[in-house]
Amino acid sequence: MKINFYDFLGLEEPKIEIRRIDEESAYMAAVLERIYFPHPWSEKAILEEAARGYFIAAYFDGVFAGYAGMTEVLDECGICNIAVMPEFRRHGVGEVLVADLIRRAKEKHAFVIMLEVRRSNIPAIKLYEKMGFELVGERKNFYDKPQEDALLYNLYLN
Repeated sequence: MKINFYDFLGLEEPKIEIRRIDEESAYMAAVLERIYFPHPWSEKAILEEAARGYFIAAYFDGVFAGYAGMTEVLDECGICNIAVMPEFRRHGVGEVLVADLIRRAKEKHAFVIMLEVRRSNIPAIKLYEKMGFELVGERKNFYDKPQEDALLYNLYLN
């Protein structure tokens, strides 16, 4: 039996809110980029891509918790960024971010969402598979710092 931690403690479950990226959340997203990625996107790059694609921020009880970005080209979407603040991991933030990207892709009548992920990023892989993404290939030595293979996942819509 699974016990809800918040119910068990008599607490109200926190609310995760999704908003479009703005200047403040782009700044925080750039901070996350510097924490997690060897080639981080700048605040300016995030805002420029947000103007062309779909970039969102997650707020956990009003506090910035993470962000995600997706390109939209014709009937294909590609998740290019997703990151969650360390203190908000394992609280459903990543799942809510991915679910909103899927919602948006369906709204845009996309037939596929594509992504790539480091082979060692097991938590992300588990999340993507839980959300219905299927492994479709790999790119050998795609990443550097450290050098590592990329796994390619697709979620087919419709």
